[in-house]
Order: sequence, then C-alpha cells, then structure tokens
Amino acid sequence: MSLDLFTATHADAGEQIGAGTWLFRQRALPEVAALAGGLRLILAQAPWRHLITPGGHRMAVAMTNCGTLGWHSDEAGYRYQPVDPLSGHPWPAMPPAFAELARQAAALAGYPDFHPDACLINRYRPGAGLSLHQDRNEQDHGQPVVSVSLGMEARFLWGGLQRGQTALKLPLYHGDILVWGGPDRLRFHGIAPLQGPPHPEWGLKRINLTFRRAR
Repeated sequence: MSLDLFTATHADAGEQIGAGTWLFRQRALPEVAALAGGLRLILAQAPWRHLITPGGHRMAVAMTNCGTLGWHSDEAGYRYQPVDPLSGHPWPAMPPAFAELARQAAALAGYPDFHPDACLINRYRPGAGLSLHQDRNEQDHGQPVVSVSLGMEARFLWGGLQRGQTALKLPLYHGDILVWGGPDRLRFHGIAPLQGPPHPEWGLKRINLTFRRAR
C-alpha cells in the first residue's frame, strides 16, 4: 500500500462533492495490480452472478462479494448474509489490499474509524446501469461508503435525500475513489447506462468496489 498517497489532509487532496462527500481522482492507480490480483482470487471462489430483485427482475449488473458479509437480493428482499447462496460457503475473505485502501481513503475523507466488513463488487458492461437508490441495508448509517472505480468511464448519478431531486452527473474514471457519509450517507445515487470506448487494459467493462460496514 502506497501510504504516501494519503498523507495530505482531505481538504487539499480531493474534490468536495457534498457536505460529507469527497472525490479523489486516480488515487487507486498505484494499487490496481493488487486489486486485480485480489479480484481474480475472489472470482475463483464466488463467480459473477446476476441477482433477482424482490420484484422478480434480473439485474443488468453482475456482482459478487468479499468480506465477512455479502449483499444479496432475491424475491425475499435485499439483505446481507455471511454465506454465498451459490456455493453454500462463506464469502471470500476481503484481501488486505482492498481493506487497507478503503480505510485510508475513508480517513482521508474525514472518517478515521472506518473498518469495512463487506465489499460489493459490481461489473458493468456497455448498456448496463444502476437506477437511483439509497444504501439502507447497513445497520449503522453513521459509517461511510467507499467506492473505487476500475475500467471504463462511468457517469455517477448523485441525487438528493429525496427520490425526485435532480441528480448530478459526475464522471468517474479508472482509479477514482469516491467517499460519502455523514449528511450525505443516504443520498440517492446510481450509475447511468455504461457507454463509451473500452478501457485500454480492462476492455469493455467497469468494475466497482463498494466498501461498507454492514454490521
């Protein structure tokens, strides 16, 4: 972990998007090789899958998890659980490089006590997106969310605390880290349908690592 990336104060190291939200451009780039290696190990144990929403719809975004808890969706609802329903085994352990990057980014954004126990990993292909939603399945909404972008450029939809409020369209690039919490923790957010040229190394996909403290 290149800890020197995180020695500056958050006020002069990133762009403030909201009262509790900071964007750190390309801060994950020195750790991309470690993140890619960890991702390969995770996928060997818990492959990509398209979950079913409580309404019976197949999600366009493929996903998996690592950590002591994993996020799951089916006709019974949205929830965190310790066991991968596909394998019947615990979710893969969170790689040290993943957890350390999330902790350091959160501290840089002003959240020094963040220790994630879940990492939701989403894979977007061209045309896939994620509608505006709130992250409410975690027990402690005082804990932030740390999001790491890899691969193709995406347009992050950053809405308000009410569903109908106009959403900011924020471009996210390979290596960007977005951290939100505090008064922004329950903002509606999503991803516009992925479009644009392939990433020169990651091809026609965007991978998003979303770190949370679920319990």
